[in-house]
Amino acid sequence: MTGGISRLFGLLACAAVIAALPAPATAQETDIIPPDLKLPSITSFAPASEALAGLAAGGEITLSAKLTDEGTDISRGLVWRVFGPEPGPDGKLPLIASAQGGTSSFQLAPGGYLVHASYGRAGATKRITVGRDGKREDLVLDAGGLKLDAVLAGGVRIPPAKLRFSIYEADAGADGERALIIPDVSPNSVVRLNSGTYHVVSTYGAVNAVIRSDIRIEAGKLTEATVEHHAAELTMKLVREAGGEAIADTSWSILSGSGDPIREMVGAFASMVLAEGDYTIIAKNRDRIYQRDFTVVGGRNQDVEVLATEANSVDVSEGAD
Repeated sequence: MTGGISRLFGLLACAAVIAALPAPATAQETDIIPPDLKLPSITSFAPASEALAGLAAGGEITLSAKLTDEGTDISRGLVWRVFGPEPGPDGKLPLIASAQGGTSSFQLAPGGYLVHASYGRAGATKRITVGRDGKREDLVLDAGGLKLDAVLAGGVRIPPAKLRFSIYEADAGADGERALIIPDVSPNSVVRLNSGTYHVVSTYGAVNAVIRSDIRIEAGKLTEATVEHHAAELTMKLVREAGGEAIADTSWSILSGSGDPIREMVGAFASMVLAEGDYTIIAKNRDRIYQRDFTVVGGRNQDVEVLATEANSVDVSEGAD
């Protein structure tokens, strides 16, 4: 009788320790999950009694990851997830355990598991088998880093706040579109990716200064790529005389050399980045319309004045056609 009570208190103490452990990481902590993996809800975790039985009979598995076969173990920045091999009733693979950092160890019941390691946007998945004895499994991510930047003609720096990159898959899908991998990447930030070729779009400003390029990432290496924009930042104002004050309540329309609308805005000043080329600037104030043809030269930022004179005036009925 005394032995039974001792065993009962031992089990209760063990359950209390497990209940105090921190909850596993959720799907929000990951940067990438293979498309065939379905993350579980909290209800997919095993009840405490099952967890106790698994811990009592299981072995320790140590997981490590490298960028390449010859590389060293990654010491930080990893997110580990251990999934059960079979989907549950909800169609999701049950999440058994998770950890963050570098090399990690897990106490798991004997059986098969699916392990996923993510490192930034790079990731690898491996099926493992756990026995009663401790073992180690290594994952090779086959990944590298990418650092992006852009300049104007002549190497002139572009303000980082006006520069963004988007990274897409290199090959287009059946619909002719490339899948977006990472949007709004800041310049000079390091993005971790699996090795391969990616389609990178660099956008300077918010109009039409766009450069596209294909960039190859090699495993274990940091690839630094700098593209050159042929564009300039313009500030336009409507004035009654050269060098005069900007006229308020002005509506602006920018047309390409072929007459296609590029941008519209309202204000005394119209500031925007445009790719080099020929444009028509149209300024409307009250019931009068004025226009000016202008050529943007890459790397030459400048103020552009549109004179509110009869010479630049456009007939309202003509402008409406």
